[in-house]
Amino acid sequence: MPYLSLEEEQAIIEPRPMAGFVETPFVKRLCDRALDYINAGFPVHLRGATGTGKTTLALHLAHKIGRPAVLIHGDEEYSTSDLIGGEHGYRYKYLRDNFISSVLKKEETMHKSWSDNRLTIACKYGFTLIYDEFTRSRPEANNTLLSILQEGVLDLPIARNSEDASYYLKVHPQFTAIFSSNPEEYAGTQRAQDALRDRMITLDLTHFDRPTEIMITMSKSGISKREAQKIVDLVRALRESGKCEFSPTIRACIMLAKSLKSNDTKVSRKDPVFNEMAQDILASATSRLGSKNYHQKTRNLVGELIKKYC
Repeated sequence: MPYLSLEEEQAIIEPRPMAGFVETPFVKRLCDRALDYINAGFPVHLRGATGTGKTTLALHLAHKIGRPAVLIHGDEEYSTSDLIGGEHGYRYKYLRDNFISSVLKKEETMHKSWSDNRLTIACKYGFTLIYDEFTRSRPEANNTLLSILQEGVLDLPIARNSEDASYYLKVHPQFTAIFSSNPEEYAGTQRAQDALRDRMITLDLTHFDRPTEIMITMSKSGISKREAQKIVDLVRALRESGKCEFSPTIRACIMLAKSLKSNDTKVSRKDPVFNEMAQDILASATSRLGSKNYHQKTRNLVGELIKKYC
């Protein structure tokens, strides 16, 4: 680990094994593919709908890489300076010369202080960059990534090094980038530049397979395998029905399982508490707020599926 300033230390995270992370054959194959591309020198882009495990997988990959990581969450308000750094505050220098008692000499200077942000820190020290939901940032803010990923240089403002009018930072050879994003039709996302997408390898994430969803539900809630199987089958049946405004994800399984565990309730079509919880959680996960008619139709559909799968 290189010597870091206090500000730089606060910007990094030490990748550790994630508590409760489930690595089934399905997940391991996906991780192995991503690591193969990273080892070949390419940034990886994890693209998928909400609830497909993009951020969790990115953090797990950072742990596998074994280098310190910096985490950036995309934001529409970001500018380039929010990624690479900017001038923050001022530094004063005051000199008083009293060498000759009859002569008083004073000198005072002031200049702005530069502070590196997370992208610059990752490039300088060879850390792993996790840029979560990068398409939520405006394309012009992400333009600086083009030269980083292609030429291996980061163009920095003159203000960072006033002695050099054309200052470039050579990207550390161990620098690695992992991106994640939602599909472009999602609200709040921006269309990524073709030039940027061309510099990364995109892995499209879908819903996990059944064994993985069962293991994740068990791991996150502590319920039995038999109970987890019933919940997962119920959610998967709702997802595959084609009648939902939004497909329920693994998060719906976890919410339902945790709620049942907290209430000491079993998965049973004869239990009114389970029926109410399942209808509440799955209806809210698959329809927009305010769509009252659609919401009720989903509750009725959940009730029918409970009779079949629980």
